[in-house]
Amino acid sequence: MFAALANPLRFMAFSRWAAPILGLAALLLTGAGLTLGLSAPPDYQQGDTVWIMFVHVPAAWAAMLAYGCLGGASFISLVFRHALADQAAKAAAPLGAAFTGLALVTGSLWGRPMWGAWWVWGDARLVSVLVLFLLFLAYLALRASIDDEAKAARAGEILALIGLINLPIIHFSVEWWNTLHQGESILRPGGPALAPVYLLPLLLTGAGYSFAFGALWLARTRAEVWRRRATALALQAALR
Repeated sequence: MFAALANPLRFMAFSRWAAPILGLAALLLTGAGLTLGLSAPPDYQQGDTVWIMFVHVPAAWAAMLAYGCLGGASFISLVFRHALADQAAKAAAPLGAAFTGLALVTGSLWGRPMWGAWWVWGDARLVSVLVLFLLFLAYLALRASIDDEAKAARAGEILALIGLINLPIIHFSVEWWNTLHQGESILRPGGPALAPVYLLPLLLTGAGYSFAFGALWLARTRAEVWRRRATALALQAALR
């Protein structure tokens, strides 16, 4: 399937109908998750602030998914010189930055009543997610600063691949260092620590955010394909 979609024409045909379907699924899942989440009772420790979880945690998941896609597409583009992979990588970066920014803002809003501070520099999870945000911004800035598209792509790909090391750091930060963040609550031995009344809406919103990223990623990649086609046609017309 991936080999088939590597063909730009097949990708454009596939994404034409896949993006709207993913977008609709994202709306339904996120709507259902937020509805169930906001109707859940306050947590016995966190009170009403627990509701921030249904925005914050899925945003963090989507941010890591976006960087994984950025790194994977960059690897394919760098190794196999595949133009569509580079277009997909470039399309993923702004989306990842947006999801990471949302995770940081909602995390700060959640941390203030729970920890008594908007930000704690000693928290490894917070700092590693901030590094993720800066990696997205650095990738975008690097590509925008180089006029030659091929050189810009190569520089961005190398940066994206180096930044992949931050993903396991984010995931395991609560185990490797002492942090204010709680440990793994879902994928843990013995089953999830969350009560079903919180777990179900969290999984629904998590799936919704993931589908939203997928829909927007396809749409942005399509736009990048059209942009490069228009640039190539304009260049050909200018040379005639």
